[in-house]
Amino acid sequence: MKIHVFETEGWEREPFAPLADDHELTFTAEALSADNAASHADAEAVSTFIYSSLSAEVLDALPALRAVASRSTGVDHIDLPRCRERGITVSNVPTYGSHTVAEHVFGLLLMISHRLEEAVQRTRSGRFDSHGLQGFDLKGKLMGVVGTGDIGRETIGIARGFGMPVLAFDVAPNEEAARRLGFDYVPLDELLARADVISLHVPESPKTHHMIDRPQFDQMKDGAVLINTARGGLVNTRALARALAEKKIAAAGLDVLPEEPVIREEAELLRSVYEQHHQLDNLLANEVLAHLRNVVITPHSAFNTREAVGRILQTTVENLRACAAGQPRNVVS
Repeated sequence: MKIHVFETEGWEREPFAPLADDHELTFTAEALSADNAASHADAEAVSTFIYSSLSAEVLDALPALRAVASRSTGVDHIDLPRCRERGITVSNVPTYGSHTVAEHVFGLLLMISHRLEEAVQRTRSGRFDSHGLQGFDLKGKLMGVVGTGDIGRETIGIARGFGMPVLAFDVAPNEEAARRLGFDYVPLDELLARADVISLHVPESPKTHHMIDRPQFDQMKDGAVLINTARGGLVNTRALARALAEKKIAAAGLDVLPEEPVIREEAELLRSVYEQHHQLDNLLANEVLAHLRNVVITPHSAFNTREAVGRILQTTVENLRACAAGQPRNVVS
C-alpha cells in the first residue's frame, strides 16, 4: 500500500518506520490541501493532522485513496459523507491524552486565577512587587463542564481534587460517572447561570457551532471564566470579545480559535484572497483577544506532551496496519 504521511517533522517519522517493511511510505512536512493533492494522486492511504483539508475537492484529486488515518480525535477537517460515497475508511485516535488536555485546562485556569503571566513578566522586568496581581482561589468555585466524554471526565476529576463542586451538561448523561466522580447533570442554561468557571469539551458540528454566543454570555453570572480547549468554532469570538469588554465575564483561557491556522500570519489579514476564503471579522476578533490582559491563548497545544504525541503516532501506525490487513480499527466512517 502506498502511504503518504503529511504534516510531519523528522522526529515523527521514526514510529512509522516499521510500516516500510510492507508498504511504500512518503513523508511531507506540508499539510494536504487542494494545492498539492494532485501531486499525491497515487496515495492509497494518507495520514494527516488537523491542518490538512480533506474536502471533497481534495479527496477527488486522490483517485486511489482507500484509507485516511487522522492523527487526531476530531475529524471535522474530513468530508466524511464523500468518504462514505467513495468507500474510503476513516480512522482516528479516539483516546491519547484525555488527562493531557484536562491538565492544560487547569494550566490555563491557574494562569488566570493567579495572574501568572503578568507576574512572570513583571519579575523578568526586574520588578518584585505584587501590587495589582491579586487573584482568586479555585477551591469552592463552581465548575461547569460542558461535555462529559473522556476529556470532560478527566477535567471533572481534577476539579474535584482542587475542591471545586461540579455541574455538567451532556446530551447523553453518564450517570455512573456522575456517581463515581461526584457531580450533577443540569440543563445547559442552568450550568451557564450558576458556574464560576465554564469549560468546553464537545466536538464541533452544525449543532454545536457557536453554542456559546451572545445569548449564552448574557446567561452567565457576572465575573465567570470561560475555558475552551475543544474547538474554536464552539464560541463566537466576536460575542466573547464583547462579553470581555463589557466585563460580563472576567477572563477566558483558549487553546483554540476559529481560523487559527491563518491568524498566525498577521500580514495575510491585508490580502484580498483571505477576505475571500476566511471570515475577516473572526480574524480581527482573534487579534483583539490575543492582546487582552484577561485572555490567555495557547496555540492548540493542549495535546502536545511527549507522552501523548507518542500515543497518537503509535495508534495511527496501528490503524494503518489494521486497514491494510482488511481489519480496520477506530473507524469513524
